[in-house]
Amino acid sequence: MQHIALCVEYDGTTYAGWQRQNNALSIQECVEDALSLCYGVPLPIIGSGRTDAGVHARGQVAHLAIPETAPAIPIEKIPIALNTRLPAAIRIRAAEHVEADFHARYGATQREYVYRINTNHSVFTRSYVWTPDLAFDEDRLQDALACVIGTHDFTPLSKHNPDTPSYLCNVSMCALEHHENELRIRIRANRFVYGMCRAIVGAAYTVARGKSTIDQLRTTLASGERGSQTPLAPPQGLFLNRITYPTPVFDNLEMY
Repeated sequence: MQHIALCVEYDGTTYAGWQRQNNALSIQECVEDALSLCYGVPLPIIGSGRTDAGVHARGQVAHLAIPETAPAIPIEKIPIALNTRLPAAIRIRAAEHVEADFHARYGATQREYVYRINTNHSVFTRSYVWTPDLAFDEDRLQDALACVIGTHDFTPLSKHNPDTPSYLCNVSMCALEHHENELRIRIRANRFVYGMCRAIVGAAYTVARGKSTIDQLRTTLASGERGSQTPLAPPQGLFLNRITYPTPVFDNLEMY
């Protein structure tokens, strides 16, 4: 049995997210279909995390086990074999051998998302950045983002998911960066819950516009209760960027 990890890059614009669903096309389904075509048998994969509909990825990681009876494809040829069978919006960036106990989801120690904001409207970037229509203060945005660093119950800054037993997450980084013509919000945590990144960005943007205060954001986060007015930033600016494991995987690949 071969144990393989895949680094998957995708444009999530037209997909229902990473996780396989019964009534909509997902990234996972497309990759599993390509694997089935390559190896002649169904090969389920497990990803490092579930991205929402419209959210993209530079460094999604998935693992699978390939039985010895399946065709032998050299590890360096696996991305080529899969990419010829995948839609243009999904690409396998690399494949690596991993130990039998490697788990893309439960073995991850850190996950990093990047949210891209551009203040100049362009038809050529609209699917990959958020261009807010209203002015905001960058310093207030940075101060608001810093409020979520640390261990918190992110129930107030997330979407409800009945399958989530705990909303406790440790955010080690949440910072605003300047990159040429765009702003990037880099958020790093041990785990993320449903809609958490978009809720963090949406709440910080509300503060940056002067529609809320830093103290109000702190109070909301400390409450541990989900309100009805949690603002969500649009999905197109969000990218799952990098997954960290105790034993490095795909660390040589360029990310945002």
